[in-house]
Amino acid sequence: MSDTKDIEDKILVEISKTQSLKELQAIKIKELGKKGRISNLMKSLSEVSTEEKKVLGKSYNELRANILKAFESKELEIKDADILKKIKVEKLDITLPVRPGNNNDAGKVHPISRTIDTIIDIFSNFNFVVETGPDIENDFNNFTALNIPDDHPARQDHDTFYISNKDNKERKLLRTHTSPVQIRTMLNQKPPIRIIAPGRTFRCDDDATHSPMFHQIEGLVIDKNINMGHLKGLIRSFCEEFFEVRNLPIRFRPSFFPFTEPSAEIDIGYNKKGNSIKIGQGSNWLEVMGCGMVHPKVLVNCNLDPEEWQGFAFGLGVERFAMLKYGISDLRNFYEGDIRWLNHYGFNTTNGPNFDFKED
Repeated sequence: MSDTKDIEDKILVEISKTQSLKELQAIKIKELGKKGRISNLMKSLSEVSTEEKKVLGKSYNELRANILKAFESKELEIKDADILKKIKVEKLDITLPVRPGNNNDAGKVHPISRTIDTIIDIFSNFNFVVETGPDIENDFNNFTALNIPDDHPARQDHDTFYISNKDNKERKLLRTHTSPVQIRTMLNQKPPIRIIAPGRTFRCDDDATHSPMFHQIEGLVIDKNINMGHLKGLIRSFCEEFFEVRNLPIRFRPSFFPFTEPSAEIDIGYNKKGNSIKIGQGSNWLEVMGCGMVHPKVLVNCNLDPEEWQGFAFGLGVERFAMLKYGISDLRNFYEGDIRWLNHYGFNTTNGPNFDFKED
């Protein structure tokens, strides 16, 4: 036993003195290689009795394990030292131009990011500001404050991702829309309010036109003497600018949402040729977003007097608008991470949004 201890001490001293990976590897081969000292000790076990083999075998195995651990530790130490040395010595000139090469190496802006930025730019021209909120919401902000009844399908477990809570004091969920941002804003800010709320939303759905995680942008205006005419004028201007089509055919179709009254679905005119859609032409109608006047109960839930304040709200799916504008047929392509798809549909970082109208 004392012999193995002496051997271990000598090897550890030798390891501690090494300054390079090359020296360390040479010692490792000498001690642990097929003809190394420790390997020879293991081979010598065949020459001793069974009782001695039990004692010596355990001792030799411990010796080998300790030496291996020391080698690994020293290797990491040397590598860390080399990295620190390079950091101190090497310098990177960030003013140098990009190396010439394939333009695809520069990276692309994802169509979803481009669409969100474009929509924000358009609404900023109408004096809207961006507000955001958390992905994890409470039941009040996501449902109750928005006048959504207890028996509404959206509250069911098969439609919404609920988060288990051990104390069960307040049930949390992944927000199903960005409307909770509107509630938070009305509770924390005094009118007039003029905001858009972009962000991720989550629902239990997954197919070619639905995803369990998707993006929405919702808008809210709260002020005095606001009416449906203001809403219609804003939506028309936005759609014409986003789709770059003057005199875009738009219709407001009566609908129902718990949080707005009256409510409307917004359709735009289009024509389909083969597999492509031409926005602004033809007699077909395509639903693109929902809107309406803020329901008085929602205002009351946010401590606003509906006799004094009125407003309107609208919401759209970012993926849907991106698919329509850029000719993307399958929603799932947005999230597959295929670099070939991104190189085709992505945008160069130097290219800004183009809002020039197309004359038909």
